[in-house]
Amino acid sequence: MRIRHSALRHVRVMALFSHPMPELPDVTVYVEHLENLLGGQVLRNVRLASPFVLRSVAPPLRDVEGRRLTAMSRLGKRLVFCFEENLFLVLHLMIAGRLRWRKAGAAIPKKLGLLAMDFDAGTLLLTEASPKKRAWIRLVAGREAVQALDPGGLEPLAASREAFETRLRSENHTLKRALTDPTLFSGIGNAYSDEILHAAKLSPVALTSRLSEAEVTRLHAAVRDTLLEWTDRLRRDAGDGFPEKVTAFRPEMAVHGKYGKPCPACATPVQRIVYADNETNYCPTCQTGGKLLADRSLSRLLHGDWPKSLEEMEERKDAAREGGPSTWPSGTSPSAAPRRERGPSSPPRASPSPACRGRGERRRGRRV
Repeated sequence: MRIRHSALRHVRVMALFSHPMPELPDVTVYVEHLENLLGGQVLRNVRLASPFVLRSVAPPLRDVEGRRLTAMSRLGKRLVFCFEENLFLVLHLMIAGRLRWRKAGAAIPKKLGLLAMDFDAGTLLLTEASPKKRAWIRLVAGREAVQALDPGGLEPLAASREAFETRLRSENHTLKRALTDPTLFSGIGNAYSDEILHAAKLSPVALTSRLSEAEVTRLHAAVRDTLLEWTDRLRRDAGDGFPEKVTAFRPEMAVHGKYGKPCPACATPVQRIVYADNETNYCPTCQTGGKLLADRSLSRLLHGDWPKSLEEMEERKDAAREGGPSTWPSGTSPSAAPRRERGPSSPPRASPSPACRGRGERRRGRRV
């Protein structure tokens, strides 16, 4: 079985560069610190380094300058700056957006900076460490306009067990997708959904329609406990300073970002499912009854040869290391990437004759 090296390389690159996104605990701590720093202060100036960060036209951005900040709030993963005259500045950090607190009048960083908000107490900078600039702000008038930006997800910390179950079963999805869908649940993303599912001892690919009542109860408790625990952790980490180190990869996490490392509950190596530019991490022993979930990208390459359990995968790796007959298809062992180079004994590929080239060019010409 021959597999293109570029396909396997693509899988590895996607796993290495999955981006963390600020989620409910991170945004909550941002809101608390900003309210303490800026509550009652007047926004003197807004400086844009990139015009693309502003995603609204009316009211114009200059209308908020000179207004006093009256409150801060969270709308899903968005931060809402509430100003006098019923004006609201809504900020979405997206994947790589981060906030920095600096002395008043601080310059906007050249490569990463998007905007600066100048107050008397200091300057709030928005940066984004990504070539794709996705973070945005919108200035809107009236609370109805703010609510129009709400995806509609249920607030997980305020939801009763019954409301949680109703929303969870409203659509039939995998648990991973359901928890991270902002139209179903507010503020939960890739990182904390991994931690929630590990705490609940549930598979990320279990379907919401097939959960038992006991499993729903366990999941609801895990959502609350995990989000509250991490919000408290982040508060303690920030202390009296501004939360500068916002990341989805933390050493205290059980499974997220811990591929190949031992599960803290059972010491089984943490596994992953890679998809798009994200990955799901899980423990086979704690969450899937020992079953190794098929990675979508590699499954397309291995087809029916994907190992069904962690033990089978380890047996294949051991056989490959010992030089014995491996059950991995040729060129697909996790320990070695397939090579596309022709060996020295391979005959060189013949070049097409001029006549053949001419016929090919004529055929292409007719198709065009």
